[in-house]
Amino acid sequence: MNVLPNNPEKSGDDAVVGLGRFPSWLHRKLPEGKTVQLTTQTLQKKRLYTVCEEAKCPNLPECYSKKTATFLVLGKACTRACSFCDIDFSKNPVAPDPNEPLSVAESVKELGLSHVVLTMVARDDLPDGGANHLVQVMQAIKKTCPDSTLETLTSDFEGNFSSLDLVLGENPEIFNHNVETVRRLTPTIRHKATFDRSLAVLSYVKKNYPDVLVKSGIMLGLGETKDEVYSTLQELHSAGCDIVTMGQYLQASRLKVRVKEFIHPDIFTEYADYGKSLGIANIYAGPFVRSSYNAKLFVKRRGQICEINSE
Repeated sequence: MNVLPNNPEKSGDDAVVGLGRFPSWLHRKLPEGKTVQLTTQTLQKKRLYTVCEEAKCPNLPECYSKKTATFLVLGKACTRACSFCDIDFSKNPVAPDPNEPLSVAESVKELGLSHVVLTMVARDDLPDGGANHLVQVMQAIKKTCPDSTLETLTSDFEGNFSSLDLVLGENPEIFNHNVETVRRLTPTIRHKATFDRSLAVLSYVKKNYPDVLVKSGIMLGLGETKDEVYSTLQELHSAGCDIVTMGQYLQASRLKVRVKEFIHPDIFTEYADYGKSLGIANIYAGPFVRSSYNAKLFVKRRGQICEINSE
């Protein structure tokens, strides 16, 4: 049993980390009603994947109960094998589904989504990293649901700015690319991705597409120190991030890197306050926060961000 180093003043059951044990702040009631099943049926009917299911997101019941989901495009197999992520790995995944753009657009319409979050598996096997296919999905959504706002959560495209230009040329309201963790832990947590390349991607978008809101996120509980979190927030601010999300890392399976500690909600609030003091416009921080969790709260319309508080 390990006492949480980030919250030494806490004592009792909530201050320890043990196998099979979650602290009290990571327990919550499941939503009631049939909407979860209806959302699942809509997605299954179109044979679509969501990061909610593939990555075993703990917020799935809540989000599905609100008839919302984060679409995972370009298949369900990723060409990278990050130690934190439970999405399937393949060196040679199947070719992108040409029917996927229309299927996603029709699901957006059926679910009545006002804000659409598109994420993708890394497709290093494709010359453009999958950018053109992502663009086709974005175009189909715009055609079918022109009033919906768009958020893209992309890979780093191996630093290929031409691929970034393809995606940003569709004018999404939000561009999201996660650094995932602090600089020191990046080599062991993320496969192929580098901390500096992720910062370069964020900086490039901010510099060349000033009307697009730039967003990134990190997971906590992987063994990072407070100083490292502060440093990460400083670098994200310097890269031009308008929005930063911070949440608790949870081990998706026994094969993934283990949780080193559970971060107390008070610490999330402290980090959020520090980020705002740096000048980051919006920070969404809390144990259950994920990069696309309650994403529509960030956008009313282009250029206007709702006020976001810690979870």
